[in-house]
Amino acid sequence: MTPERSLRDGARAGLPYAGASGVLALSFGVVATDLGFPAVAAVVMSAVVFAGSAQFAAVGILAAGGGLGAAVGAAALMNSRFVPMGFALGPSLRGSRLRRAVEGQVVVDSSWAMAARGDGRFDRPYLFGHTAVQYVAWVVGTALGVVSPSLDARALGLDAVFPAFFLAILAGELRDRKRVGVAGAGALIALALVPVAPPGVPVLVASTAALVGLRR
Repeated sequence: MTPERSLRDGARAGLPYAGASGVLALSFGVVATDLGFPAVAAVVMSAVVFAGSAQFAAVGILAAGGGLGAAVGAAALMNSRFVPMGFALGPSLRGSRLRRAVEGQVVVDSSWAMAARGDGRFDRPYLFGHTAVQYVAWVVGTALGVVSPSLDARALGLDAVFPAFFLAILAGELRDRKRVGVAGAGALIALALVPVAPPGVPVLVASTAALVGLRR
């Protein structure tokens, strides 16, 4: 298959994910401005960061009065999964280290999974096409959200989109019984710290539960 054909196939396969990204981005734009985040800053954040979990976490922490350090830390924690994903993808990218680092920025969860060939390699053009349509939907969706002040995020249920997204991820992870205890420990840590710790800190500290069993 030619690179051009692979790029088109990736873009075509990414359209359903782009639709979901657009709705999620719309909710981000509405919720961010509802929390007092500047409209231009929200759109720039989507264009530069392009990571829903990190953006929702950072904006939520800042809006709740948390510090910049806690917001950045939470965002970094949310995106830490891309480190092992990058190690797996790296050999399939081309050029110098700088070029591979730049190309690696296009990775999102669905494009990384669907571009995998099954033999440890990744279809590079397919990856680019798959992510490109989602990126456009994410930025455009955020822009639509911030210019729609008449939308009521809570009335439309947009404020529940991202929590539902995380619950879906959690449900998939809990298929492994060994992870149930880790998830429960993290929840207990967060609940215990919410009344006494600054916003953002409970999430960061709760992540230490993931270290359970690491020595094994």
